[in-house]
Amino acid sequence: MNQSSPVSDSTSAPRAWPVLAALALGGFAIGTTEFATMSLLPFFAPDLGVSEAQASHVISVYALGVVIGAPLLAVLGARMDRRRLLIALMLLFAAGNALSAIASGFQSMLLFRFLSGVPHGAYFGVAALMAASLVPPNRRAQAMAKVMLGLTLATIIGVPFANAVGQQFGWRWGFGIVAACALTTAALIALFAPSQPARAGQSPLTELGALANGRVWLTLSIGAIGFGGLFAVYTYLASTILQVTLAPPSAIPAMLAVFGLGMTIGTLVAGWGADKALMPTVGGMLALAALMLFLFPFAAHSLWTMAPVVFLIGLTGSFGVPLQARLMDVAGEAQTLAASLHHSAFNFANALGPWLAGMAVAAGHGFESSGFVGAGLALGGLLMWGVALLSDRRIRGRAAPPAPAGW
Repeated sequence: MNQSSPVSDSTSAPRAWPVLAALALGGFAIGTTEFATMSLLPFFAPDLGVSEAQASHVISVYALGVVIGAPLLAVLGARMDRRRLLIALMLLFAAGNALSAIASGFQSMLLFRFLSGVPHGAYFGVAALMAASLVPPNRRAQAMAKVMLGLTLATIIGVPFANAVGQQFGWRWGFGIVAACALTTAALIALFAPSQPARAGQSPLTELGALANGRVWLTLSIGAIGFGGLFAVYTYLASTILQVTLAPPSAIPAMLAVFGLGMTIGTLVAGWGADKALMPTVGGMLALAALMLFLFPFAAHSLWTMAPVVFLIGLTGSFGVPLQARLMDVAGEAQTLAASLHHSAFNFANALGPWLAGMAVAAGHGFESSGFVGAGLALGGLLMWGVALLSDRRIRGRAAPPAPAGW
C-alpha cells in the first residue's frame, strides 16, 4: 500500500490535524460548487437563456470534467510530490470557478464548468492518500472521512449559503466564493502539508496498472451506479420543493442543510464502520439508500415528510469513504490512479443520475419521479456490491491451502 510508515497515536495527532483541516477546506470548496450548482439551477437557467432541463447539462459537463481529469492528472502527476500536486490542483480549480463567475453565456459556462471539474477527482484521490499516510492503518478510513467532512460541511453551510447569496445577490457570487476558498486551501496546504515525494520507480505506467485490475473496476462500478441515485434526487430537489411541495424559495436552503447534516453524520459513521467492517458498511448504506429514494416521491408533497427522507438520503451518501478504503486494498501499486478514479466513478454517477431523472421529468412524470429513478440506481449499485463480494470469495478460495484428507 502506498502510504508512509504508520505513526503512533501519540505523535500522529499534532502533525495530522492541521493537514487534515487544510485538505478538508479543499473538500469544502469542491462540495460547495458541486452541490450549489444543482441548487441554483432554477436561478441561473433563465439568466443563461435556457430551460432547467438544458441547464442541467452544466452539472453533467462538470462531472465529465471529473471523469476525464481524474485519471489523466493522476497519471501525469505520478512522479510529483503530493504536496506540490495538491497545490497545483487547487489553483486550477480556483481558476475554473473564477471564470464560471464571469461566464457570458451558456456555451462559455459549459466550458468553464468542465475546466472546474478536471482537478476535482485527482484532488480528492491524492488528499485521501495523504490523509491515510498520516495515521496508523487501523484509523485510515477515519482520517479520510475527516477530509471528506469538508465536502459534507459544504452541504450544511456552503451550499445553503451559496443558494441564499445566489437568490439575494445573483448566482455568480457563489462561484466567486468557491474560487476564494480554493486559493486559501492552496496556501494552507503549502504551509502545513508535509512533502511526500513519489516512491522510487513510480511512473505513469505503474499507475496504469490499475486499469488491468478487475477488483478495482468492480469497486468503481458500485459508486458509478449506486451514487447516481442520490444525484438524481439532489439535482431536482430545489425544483421539487418549488413545484411539487409548493413551498417558498426560502425553504430550499433549509432542506439543503437537512441533507448536509445527514451526509456529515453519515461520513463519521462510514469512517468508523469502514475501519470495523468495510464491505458490510457499503452494503448497508446502499440498501438504506434504495429504500429512502423509493419513498421520496411519496414524501415530496410536504416539507415535514420530505425532511426525514432527505436527511437519510444524505446519510447514505457517505459510502464513498469505505469504497475509497477498499480501493487502497485492491489497487496494489496503482494507488493514486485508483483513488482518483474513485471520484471519476462518483461523477459518472453525477452525470448519470441527473440525465436519467431529467428524462423522467421531460416525459411528464414530475420532479418527484427522480426518487424512483434514484432507487433503481441504488439497487444497481447494490447488485455490483454483491458481485464484488462473490469475487472476493473466489479469490480467497483460490488462495486457501488445500483441506486435509477426509475434511
